[in-house]
Amino acid sequence: MHELENWKEEKRSAYLYRIISDQESGTPRQLLFLELAKEADSQAELWVNELKKSGHAVPAKYTPDLRVKIVAWLVQKMGPRKIKPILAAIKIRGLSVYSSRHPAGHPMPTSIDEVGASHRGGGASGGLRAAVFGVNDGLVSIACLVMGVAGASSESGVILLTGVAGLLAGAFSMAAGEYVSMRSQREMFEYQIGLERDELAQYPEEEASELALIYSARGLPDEEAKALAQRMIVDPEMGLDTLAREELGLNPDELGSPWVAAVSSFFAFVAGGVIPMLPYLLDVHRHPLLISMVLTALSLFGVGAALSLFTGRGALLGGLRMLLIGGTAGAVTYWIGDMLGAKIS
Repeated sequence: MHELENWKEEKRSAYLYRIISDQESGTPRQLLFLELAKEADSQAELWVNELKKSGHAVPAKYTPDLRVKIVAWLVQKMGPRKIKPILAAIKIRGLSVYSSRHPAGHPMPTSIDEVGASHRGGGASGGLRAAVFGVNDGLVSIACLVMGVAGASSESGVILLTGVAGLLAGAFSMAAGEYVSMRSQREMFEYQIGLERDELAQYPEEEASELALIYSARGLPDEEAKALAQRMIVDPEMGLDTLAREELGLNPDELGSPWVAAVSSFFAFVAGGVIPMLPYLLDVHRHPLLISMVLTALSLFGVGAALSLFTGRGALLGGLRMLLIGGTAGAVTYWIGDMLGAKIS
């Protein structure tokens, strides 16, 4: 029954808003979530009226189910900030107030471009960071595999066969995992945005009120917050975009493609994994393992230096740290391979 499910959803939100409000006692966010709870109760009453009109029984009271009780417990134990993804998954709004990009008193946006500005700019750097991590995964995984097999056997053919098998297995595993993860995330986001679209079409004033509460919690005077919220929802598409960003903390333009994520992960892993394999792929006869180790060490240092762009640490320190970690992992796997090879032979 559509009306009953919507009533349950609003009552569930109101219940959790009050739990969050209690956790935010003494902060400006306490009032925000308390007001959001009242708004959710008001919308629940609208669904009660719809139930009455259609002749269905009206629930006497709302009883939270096990899932909601678990979420409430997590809020109480860990705080709402630490479980934002869980709260977003069950359509709790106002979570953008926990973003460091929107501190209290931050100047409020006055157009849809400004609303989205703080959400943009991370896509390119995020993709680059994912690529660097993908290369790093392939590099370390296959380097350790090569070292482990080399410790057990000095035959280049065995090392090559094992390395290629590991490279393909790792690349396909990464791609499949990334596809499933991105697909599930995208479906969840699309579902949330779809619900927001339906509610905006049916109850635009209530949605504007919730948006105004979020702006007020960030320091904008109440009247200005209400006026800004009204301007944002005049255009349905603009309103949906704004609500998705400000209430759900989502950027509709950057939901991500599962196929792009899978293909990118595959090639990033291969790009990193092929480096320690190069001497064996090129059939180098003199000291292939030593050449592999040198190539891997240089690459580890380069990846560590590249990652320093995202951590803010020095490139030299980042490179040396990655070299130490990867080198230790390779040495341990070589030692284990050598022990196993001695026992087998």
